[in-house]
Amino acid sequence: MTRVLSAVAWPYTNGPRHIGHVAGFGVPSDVFSRFMRMAGHDVLMVSGTDEHGTPILVLADNEGLPARELVDKYNQVIVDDLCGLGLSYDLFTRTTTGYHYAVVQEMFETCRRNGYMVEETTKTAISPSTGRTLPDRYIEGTCPICGYKEARGDQCDNCGNQLDPTDLIDPRSKINGETPEFKDTQHWFLDLPALAEALGEWLDQREATGLWRPNVIKFSQNILKEIRPRAMTRDIDWGIPVPGWEDQPTKRLYVWFDAVIGYLSASIEWARRLGEPEKWREWWNDAEAESYYFMGKDNIVFHSQIWPAELLAYNGKGDKGGEPGPYGTLNLPTEVVSSEFLTFGDSQFSTSRGNVIYVGDFLARYGPDPLRYYICAAGPETSDAAFTWADFVTRNNSELVAGWGNLVNRTATMIAKNFGEIPAAGPLEEVDEQVLATVRDGFTGVGDLIGKHRLRAAIAEAMRVVGEVNKYLTVTEPYKMKDESQRERLATVLHVAAQCVSDCNTLLSPFLPHAANKVHAVLGGEGELMPMPRIEQVDELEPDNGAGHTSYAVITGEYTSTPAWESRPVVVGARVDKPTPVFTKLDPSVVEEELARAAGEPA
Repeated sequence: MTRVLSAVAWPYTNGPRHIGHVAGFGVPSDVFSRFMRMAGHDVLMVSGTDEHGTPILVLADNEGLPARELVDKYNQVIVDDLCGLGLSYDLFTRTTTGYHYAVVQEMFETCRRNGYMVEETTKTAISPSTGRTLPDRYIEGTCPICGYKEARGDQCDNCGNQLDPTDLIDPRSKINGETPEFKDTQHWFLDLPALAEALGEWLDQREATGLWRPNVIKFSQNILKEIRPRAMTRDIDWGIPVPGWEDQPTKRLYVWFDAVIGYLSASIEWARRLGEPEKWREWWNDAEAESYYFMGKDNIVFHSQIWPAELLAYNGKGDKGGEPGPYGTLNLPTEVVSSEFLTFGDSQFSTSRGNVIYVGDFLARYGPDPLRYYICAAGPETSDAAFTWADFVTRNNSELVAGWGNLVNRTATMIAKNFGEIPAAGPLEEVDEQVLATVRDGFTGVGDLIGKHRLRAAIAEAMRVVGEVNKYLTVTEPYKMKDESQRERLATVLHVAAQCVSDCNTLLSPFLPHAANKVHAVLGGEGELMPMPRIEQVDELEPDNGAGHTSYAVITGEYTSTPAWESRPVVVGARVDKPTPVFTKLDPSVVEEELARAAGEPA
């Protein structure tokens, strides 16, 4: 058994999440986490909503709400959507909690005590019309290195180089297009050059494992070439107070400094809520534990450079040495699992341009598993992938419904009609043994692929196995066995089919947990096969630490009943009634309806 930390990117509370977001951080992390639990590993899956930074203030102004009311509003939307999608978090919390404040401030103070936070005078971008600081990502201009016209103030997405807003040629505000003013200000900088050698050695070690996706490891190594100190504080009044600057209420810690520390603070919060306050150390201090970080490609730099640098600084492992703080020596990521972008046809998902499909809307119309299936089968694993409604409807109907749903339905229908329960098997013939072996072999093939984050290949292999079982029914023709002399053979074929359906359900359950519970019930199973997350209202652990909450909603769950990743004998005599379809076939008119809805026309 290995302890596995699934560290899932923190969705930002500036609105509902769209399906492109969950294609990057949500579904891949949940499939992996569910599988690893089934494979016998001790998984801790944590995340939460990221709620600080200037974009929150900008949106709050636009909506006429205080910042706290705004993040409360969208936190609830995101919690509902992610729980509805079935993401099996041990704890999904938020960054506006007193406990998170405490952990972030401790990380900052230890990094500073070890010498890796240096105070410097720098230029900050100010909006002339509001007097408010503009965050790096809200400034665009021409990249001075490659000439890309839409480079951001923190990095160029075209060449991958780290930038500062003052580097940009013809900088402009993304909020209103105005040219920012740059004024002198004091900030604490993370001394990345003093951590560069340690970061390089760590990345080289990660490359040697062969586990990281090539696009992630190469990008991460390339950004080390131009490494320089990076500001970890901001001129803003919405965020976590800077230790030592409590008398400066318009200075706060950088939202990205605090957000990545959420993986640690959420783990500690989980342990405290469990009643075992030191249990988090099993995932963070044990060098044998593994940690996997899931996100979209736009967040690679923060997870393969900034967060590891913070950890190295905290551990005292850079050029300046130092000693770990009270959290001990903290583990660096085993792997940064970054997906490319899911696009909306040939365009990026964009709320402002109307190119958006919100998770909540999708779940309300089509349910969670068709979306989970699409993301796994056609998602942006190692290259951008285009979502189209036509492709979604085709995959739903020809693969989920006609393939897997049809196998479940025809098997259960024949068992219900002929026996009303799972029959005992008689002597097995070669065709029976072959299909049972094919399905058993699927556990190795599918499991290996999930463990390597190759979800497209994994779900394709699982569906190939489903196809082999459908072929078995076509070859054996149990629906033609109507004579009493064939009854034992009929019972054997249907028993084998039930066993295969049960095992295929296990193979598909990390991908399709809601359907897994339905199929389990179709075959006479009781209770849930795959445990599901739930929403709980919890009390603030540190109500006096300045965050302002007294209680808030979290996603959590009890996953110890997760089934093992193996074949389990079906229960002879288990009642099987005539089934209702597990999946819904979609009318082709859905495509035109959704395109009309996206265009703002009545659906």
